[in-house]
Amino acid sequence: MILSDGTIRRMLGDGTLRITPMEESQIQPASVDIRLGSTFSVVEDSPSGKITLENEIRYRTITSDTYVLLPNQFVLATTMEFFDLPNDITAFVEGRSSLGRMGLFIQNAGWVDPGFKGEITLELYNANRCAIELKAGRRVGQLVFSRMDAAAENPYNGKYQGQRGATGSRVYLDEETE
Repeated sequence: MILSDGTIRRMLGDGTLRITPMEESQIQPASVDIRLGSTFSVVEDSPSGKITLENEIRYRTITSDTYVLLPNQFVLATTMEFFDLPNDITAFVEGRSSLGRMGLFIQNAGWVDPGFKGEITLELYNANRCAIELKAGRRVGQLVFSRMDAAAENPYNGKYQGQRGATGSRVYLDEETE
């Protein structure tokens, strides 16, 4: 069941859901607006010209209130907000339609597990032929919360727990399945 604005307010008020910093105006009928943070990370070129899943990927990270996303460029960004989800709430990130109509694709893995604590890393892609100026503090999407039928037996405690800033892929830390 997706949480309503009233339920979100109650959970924020009693501390079972924590979002900081946050303004009342971010609460929408069935979501909370997320704002762009001020760190951006771009994959550095590798000598081989390819990225592998087995090796650490190097990123160049900058902190700035403005970032110009060039046409066909991909960048990692972060939310301004730090989230602390209880063990019975999951969430998913949705981009804003008005930004998608400009050619700005805002995505993340899509799912935020129960028990997650941290800023959410967003993957941004400019599908337009023009550069797009991004500004920290700008609403870029929304987080939709859903209550699970029971608390997770194993809430999230993975490699991105507690992340701050635009956090690059840590896929190289995955256990091999072969």
